[in-house]
Amino acid sequence: MTKNTHDSDVAFIQALAELLRENDLTELQVKREYGEDDSLNVRVSRKKEIVTQVAAAPAAAAAPAPAAAPAPIAPAAEEDPASHPGAVTSPMVGTVYMQAEPGAPSFISVGAQVSEGDTLLIVEAMKTMNHIPAPKSGTVKRILVADGDAVEYGSPLVVIE
Repeated sequence: MTKNTHDSDVAFIQALAELLRENDLTELQVKREYGEDDSLNVRVSRKKEIVTQVAAAPAAAAAPAPAAAPAPIAPAAEEDPASHPGAVTSPMVGTVYMQAEPGAPSFISVGAQVSEGDTLLIVEAMKTMNHIPAPKSGTVKRILVADGDAVEYGSPLVVIE
């Protein structure tokens, strides 16, 4: 439409981002209708830091050495899990679903054995459910996404060894 509409859209998106941060939300989706043929569909999301790993080390006072040893390894591995030889990356931008439908069991879990071609998860892109197959047989070592996470093209999803 006009430049004013686009400026107001930018301000609207900035306000959504502020709302996301102020209320400690991870995702927010809004659709604005301007008329029959004009609308704005916005999805703002952010990744939350995994606090459970940080909280687990102080809570495990009885065994601080084992809790401290994996902690340096995990962040280093999390810096670039896509470089792992068994990493399965997202072929598209979309939303991850770990099960076929709400209430159904997850396709995979850590430690599960998968065969080449098995569905690992679903990435929804533009209302299309895309089953992500296992590129090889092996054991699921890490699941790097959660149900409902937004992913980018090339984002690591799962590590299979």
